[in-house]
Amino acid sequence: MSLPVLRLKPHQDRRLRAGHLWVYSNEIDTAATPLKGLEPGQPVVIENARGRFIAHAYANPHSLICARITSRDREHRLDRSLLVHRLKIALALRARRYAAPYYRLVFGESDGLPGLVVDRYGDHLVAQIGTAGMERLREDIVAALDKVLSPVSILWRNDSAVRELEGLERYVEVAHGQVPDRVVVEEGGCRFEVSPSEGQKTGWFFDQAANRDRLMPQVEGARVLDVCSYVGAWGVRAAHAGAREVVCVDASARALEGVRENALANGVADRVQGLQSDAFDALRMLKAEGERFDVVVLDPPAFIKRRKDMKEGALAYRRLNEAAISLVSRDGLLVTASCSSHMGRDELLRVVQQAARHGDRYLQLLESGQQGPDHPVHPAIPETAYLKAFYLRVLPGM
Repeated sequence: MSLPVLRLKPHQDRRLRAGHLWVYSNEIDTAATPLKGLEPGQPVVIENARGRFIAHAYANPHSLICARITSRDREHRLDRSLLVHRLKIALALRARRYAAPYYRLVFGESDGLPGLVVDRYGDHLVAQIGTAGMERLREDIVAALDKVLSPVSILWRNDSAVRELEGLERYVEVAHGQVPDRVVVEEGGCRFEVSPSEGQKTGWFFDQAANRDRLMPQVEGARVLDVCSYVGAWGVRAAHAGAREVVCVDASARALEGVRENALANGVADRVQGLQSDAFDALRMLKAEGERFDVVVLDPPAFIKRRKDMKEGALAYRRLNEAAISLVSRDGLLVTASCSSHMGRDELLRVVQQAARHGDRYLQLLESGQQGPDHPVHPAIPETAYLKAFYLRVLPGM
């Protein structure tokens, strides 16, 4: 069966030939190949201005990103067979890098499956679709996951706001087997339980695992503040690694209940306490009370979701870091992160430096981190390199 064609304007194929997978609506020659009439998620062929094949893709005429490339092989469009192949390639990477089956199995474009995320919790999988093209392949995705991994359960966690940009409804739905109320994550010698259906995102933030590993040798005997703690990945692990006291701050009572349960399960409940509060309010209160910490961890949600939010978001990062730095003990450590793809690494460091100077503090950058290898970066797609983490020594002004 022949597929609809989307033909590019002259010279608009360079970025795609360099490896990018997104086609923007203003790059299409709509006089030759109208977008109007295409269904969201419909398979299409992308051609250059001369009518030469570039790739298979799926389209969405209602989105700025009007097509996403799925295959550059003319003979193989994205179907169940190719899904199985791509999943096996993704699994091979994780099997080499992780001793236990707790990781992000599929990271969208970086694994050749744009619009799809799959997290693995042992024999249980939590999957999330963000595009109309992948939504059309729901049954094939489940069948492919079953063929490659034979999981006990698969949960669709399709409740992210990004789906609305694609004209998709939000829902949480069991796709296969019986999904437990809690799934287990093993990380750094600790055991955590999270809710796959009610937790944040897909239940766990695997992307920060390597950055947490980097911090743990530095916390023995320290007093640690974990801001935006969720269920205690940083804080509980710090206590397990020898921190003498940990305070976990989160606005969610449910998240702090998770902190308590995970601290108890790992034998560190006597050294971990929760503080339910907005992050900014908590930092102001702790400063007013004269509290100081040897290590402060800032792992906030994305303050910059869209490029137009850059100015306001950068100010939020500065204010949060400013407040946190004021709580760091003399010669202490600040670990600060951003998961906003629009906030570049250099820009984040500049903002944190400004925050330090406002409080007459001096910073030394000791280490930096990014997302773990289960979130591989696609070199042609800068947006996939979204996570930044800095480990900064905080000293009095010099």
